[in-house]
Amino acid sequence: MEHLWKKLEEWLAQNWPEGLSSLNAPATTQQIDELEFKLQAKLPSDFVACLKIHNGQSGFLSFFDGMEFLSCEEIYSQWAVWNDLNKSGEFKGILSAPEPGIKNDWWNSKWIPFTHNGGGDHLCLDLAPSQSGSTGQVITMWHDMEARELQAKSFQEYFQYYVEGVLSGKYIYSEEYGGLIDANDV
Repeated sequence: MEHLWKKLEEWLAQNWPEGLSSLNAPATTQQIDELEFKLQAKLPSDFVACLKIHNGQSGFLSFFDGMEFLSCEEIYSQWAVWNDLNKSGEFKGILSAPEPGIKNDWWNSKWIPFTHNGGGDHLCLDLAPSQSGSTGQVITMWHDMEARELQAKSFQEYFQYYVEGVLSGKYIYSEEYGGLIDANDV
């Protein structure tokens, strides 16, 4: 994880210094423990390693392909909104249309958002996959679309793919969009 962050930080320093300066200091063990306690879930070790390098970012800048990278506090805040809606029965009888390996819930309390686009959409760590999935896989969670897509089998895989995409030009800095976006979206 440290090696990937170092590569990304070097790229950011050259291409988007504001994005680099938006990254928070490392999360403390206490912050991570508190988050896991509130979520009633154990976070995957690869994601914990990421948080111990940068506890998300400050300010809404599009860090992960048009989405904000959430801190421990924001992860819980976003998760709590969805969890409260789910507990209130808001999604009763509503199913998603997931790719294989993902449960067909509209929302699941074991989906842990680590990004947010400001409109209710997230990338989540799936800690309760279907039988053919992998615990800790990265999935999409759209607030108004039933698709639930598998992005990677783990956070490490997702992050490695993303960093490689940034370095190769698949993702670029866009002043218009306020951060890193897919080059095809420009």
